[in-house]
Amino acid sequence: MADLIFKLWWVLPVAVALIMYKSVLHVFFGMIIVPDDRIGLVIKKFTLYGDKRLPDGRIIATKGEAGMQAQPLAPGLYWRMWPWQYAVIMEPFTIIEQNKLGLVKARDGAPMDTGRVLGRPVECDKFQDAERFLENRGQKGPQAAFLTPGSYRINTFLFDVEKVPITQVQENKVGIVTTLDGEPLDKGEIAGGSVVGHRNYQDPMAFIHAGGKKGLQEDVILAGTYYLNPWFVLVEQVDMMHIPIGYVGVVNSFVGPEGTDTSGDNFKHGNIVKKGQKGVWDEPLDPGKHPVNIYTHGVEVVPTTNIVLNWANSRMEAHELDKNLSTISVRSFDGFTFNLDVSQIIHIPRNEAPKVIARFGKMKNLVSQVLEPTIANYFRNAAQKSDVIGFLTNRSQRQDDAKSHISQVLADYNVVGVDTLIGDIVPPEALMKTMTDRKLAEEERHTYEVQRSAQLERKEFESAKAGADMQPEIVKSTRQVEINTQMAAAKVASAKGDAESRTINARADAENRTINAHADAEAKTIIAKADATATEINGTADAGKIKAIGLAEAEVTKQKTEAMGTEQYAIVRVAEALASNGIKLVPEILVSGKDGGNNGLVDALIGTEMFKKLQKENEE
Repeated sequence: MADLIFKLWWVLPVAVALIMYKSVLHVFFGMIIVPDDRIGLVIKKFTLYGDKRLPDGRIIATKGEAGMQAQPLAPGLYWRMWPWQYAVIMEPFTIIEQNKLGLVKARDGAPMDTGRVLGRPVECDKFQDAERFLENRGQKGPQAAFLTPGSYRINTFLFDVEKVPITQVQENKVGIVTTLDGEPLDKGEIAGGSVVGHRNYQDPMAFIHAGGKKGLQEDVILAGTYYLNPWFVLVEQVDMMHIPIGYVGVVNSFVGPEGTDTSGDNFKHGNIVKKGQKGVWDEPLDPGKHPVNIYTHGVEVVPTTNIVLNWANSRMEAHELDKNLSTISVRSFDGFTFNLDVSQIIHIPRNEAPKVIARFGKMKNLVSQVLEPTIANYFRNAAQKSDVIGFLTNRSQRQDDAKSHISQVLADYNVVGVDTLIGDIVPPEALMKTMTDRKLAEEERHTYEVQRSAQLERKEFESAKAGADMQPEIVKSTRQVEINTQMAAAKVASAKGDAESRTINARADAENRTINAHADAEAKTIIAKADATATEINGTADAGKIKAIGLAEAEVTKQKTEAMGTEQYAIVRVAEALASNGIKLVPEILVSGKDGGNNGLVDALIGTEMFKKLQKENEE
């Protein structure tokens, strides 16, 4: 260490010499050196050219007046900056880091415009030319313009620079903007409407010149990085509106132009308007994420799937719409009070959701104003018309009636009643004891019947066992009976077949005979007609023939009579007639007697019988 100090002993004298040299140059020549990373802020102590004073209200000199000078010294070498006339303050550059911006407030300048809180921007090289800022009538106070990240030669006599973080809107967030400058809101409005050209509020003067309103803004900014002047806007980040699957978001807009009601004449519970107008929008938001300004638009999430609501002390769905519902207590016709749990399933169609919200405002109001009184009163009225046992017995029918009645009521409110279900029914304790005793008695009777049935079955078993021992004989007899039955059945079937066959044949014969008879009759008719004709013709011919023969025979007889004589001819004719009729003139058996005895009569009888027998054999 001692060696190092010995070697550098000359440094200290040189430094002292340089300081003294610099001081000498400064004093005698007014030399000022402004380093590269500094600017020199000049204060003029007096002026050599008369009594030049700053105008009233000004603190920065621009025309050589005594005081803080608008024009600083840039890095470099300057002469004649006499120490008795000028004081030079070395000031570092103003550096705006990344993710920061510089807010500028002017200590001097023209007065602010009436009603404005920010000075209008003027050409001044981003506040690095203080003299030009003042000459261009830059205004005193907070400035609308600001400095983005970088290095600047800022005259801190005139400008104060405040470093603030840039605005970053996170993912799945929206930035709700409130402006601190602009035109006042119209009467009755709660937020400023959309204007263009201000680049998401990053250009305050463009917003103001476009007629932007001061206060809450309808438009929001989405996720991203923005250079926003916090003296001009305040940004509140809120979650995006998330509409789950199975739901829609009904929008009630508090801003926008007055719209025309689209709900129709039958809907008297509020205006349903087009999207973008003031009122309940007729088009709900579908499932997804939506950048909604929660201060200018109210969104009611409405389930479009089936919703189950429980009137039960021990059950509540995840949607919690039935949080305030409880078991229904009813009184029956016979004076008993009992409790029952009920579940109601409803469905709100997508296109009907805006009407439901326009009518009730919230889903909870639908439950409390319609469903709760409707269902509770229905079951109380139904219980008063029935006794407890009847209510329990007709549970299924009671459910169907409730579903029909409640569905009809809900339809008037643009809600679909899907189903009504009766859960646990808790009858009175006294009635339950009576029913329990009755059930026990029935069970005891059933037990007795079972035991009695078991005894009968045992008796039948013994009888069956005895019968089983005789089963071979029974089987044999049964088989014989079956065989005889089958044979009898075969004979009956055969007899029936024969009878049917004979009937059919008889019918066929009768039909054949009828046909043949008709044919024979027609044939005989034809033959008779032919015979009659032939007979007539033959008769005529025979008559002629007989007549001719008769005439001939008469002529012959006449001649024979004349030839033989009348008596002889008559004897001959008699003989011919006898011969033609087989009458014998001489008997074939001659009966005679011998010595006057009786053998002749017997012989005649025998002979006659023998003759007849021979005659009969000849004929055969």
